[in-house]
Amino acid sequence: MPVEQVPLSEQAHSLGPAQYGTPVRQAGEPLPVSAWIHTRKGHQLVDGVALAWTTKAARIRYIDGHGREGFAWVWAHAVTRSTPSAGE
Repeated sequence: MPVEQVPLSEQAHSLGPAQYGTPVRQAGEPLPVSAWIHTRKGHQLVDGVALAWTTKAARIRYIDGHGREGFAWVWAHAVTRSTPSAGE
């Protein structure tokens, strides 16, 4: 069953190439993270995975509070790498 996408009107603000810079390093495997995103409704902390990064930012795939999938480039200081829980 496909995951519903976050509607355009509720998507996180994503940095542009001039902001996140180069070189872009792709993750061999997605890295579990939590990240602060900014939407039209304000800021929210989401869980997700980092798919790529630069020295300034990370591209994340996140799940919003309604269980929908979104993607965004966010500043590196807004991202925290998650540690697996016991038993994972």
